[in-house]
Amino acid sequence: MKDNFKKAPFSAQIDLSKFSMQDFEKATDEEKKQQDVMGESTTFFKDGMRRLRKNPLAMLSIVILVLLILVILIAPHVIPYGYADIVKGSANLHPMEYSMQEQQAIAKGESVFPHLFGTDSLGRDYFIRVVYGARVSLSVGIFASILVLIIGMVYGSISGYLGGRVDLVMMRIVDIIYSLPDMLLIILLAVVLNETLSPLIKGTVLAKLGTNMIALFIVFGILYWVGMARLIRGQILTIKQNEYVLAAKCIGTSTSRTIIKHILPNCLSVIIITTALQIPSAIFTESYLSFVGLGVSAPMPSLGSLANEARAGMMTYPERLLFPAFAICLIVLALNLLGDGLRDAFDPKLSR
Repeated sequence: MKDNFKKAPFSAQIDLSKFSMQDFEKATDEEKKQQDVMGESTTFFKDGMRRLRKNPLAMLSIVILVLLILVILIAPHVIPYGYADIVKGSANLHPMEYSMQEQQAIAKGESVFPHLFGTDSLGRDYFIRVVYGARVSLSVGIFASILVLIIGMVYGSISGYLGGRVDLVMMRIVDIIYSLPDMLLIILLAVVLNETLSPLIKGTVLAKLGTNMIALFIVFGILYWVGMARLIRGQILTIKQNEYVLAAKCIGTSTSRTIIKHILPNCLSVIIITTALQIPSAIFTESYLSFVGLGVSAPMPSLGSLANEARAGMMTYPERLLFPAFAICLIVLALNLLGDGLRDAFDPKLSR
């Protein structure tokens, strides 16, 4: 063993005389930090969420939306009034105002829940109607965005991946759909569906929404997915040229599996951002259509329909217009700021 050590090359021998006991002391915390050259192991989603948490406007938007959702979920269980309940003798009350009957009940020691936002011309509690209107608007926005996401993602993936003549034909269809007037289609579908669907949906949950809202969902499914499809197609045209997609083809991976497992995960930033920005757009569209009388059927309220009803007494009861208008602005602004934050977090190339 000694002979082998002596015959070892000079570079392999260790000269212990060059070292002292100080060289074998434990490293300090500062020295350890200097050696941490490698970053912490992370994923695309974790990295995006880390950037999102550093955006104060996006975090404020999340807090506002969470509080709003909690109010929407909890308020109907706390407030003793329904959105269609008419309180006798309580028509046209201002916020936190009581009717004569309620004042007499309070004088007798009975507990009466206050009308936080007052009542409308029929005596219905306005706060609970705004809460249900916000619930309808948010539900429509989320459902419409999911519908747009599914159709646009499937259509854009097929068009971008197959390419060639298939892509040419599919994109010309998209161009034709772009030229269709959405408002005219909603009116026509609402008229047609009112005759055909009304007997079929009578007594179901869909009857509360009405044929106008069903027509709105159909129009979202027909028209509003084209922007998502174009964005995903553009991403896939770039991604499918990468080596890992070629490797997947070489080992015999099917087209659907290649798209789902290898291509769409790399389009995740575009999908998240576009879907987040589609929700406020859908809410604003629904509110606008409800404002012009093409929204949910009465007595189910929507923020747009509440604003439309408040126009008649705008000078006498301005709060009836302010409450739903403020709710629309708050929801749309919070979702837009959140969408901007998601864009900056999940697509660093677009960050300001």
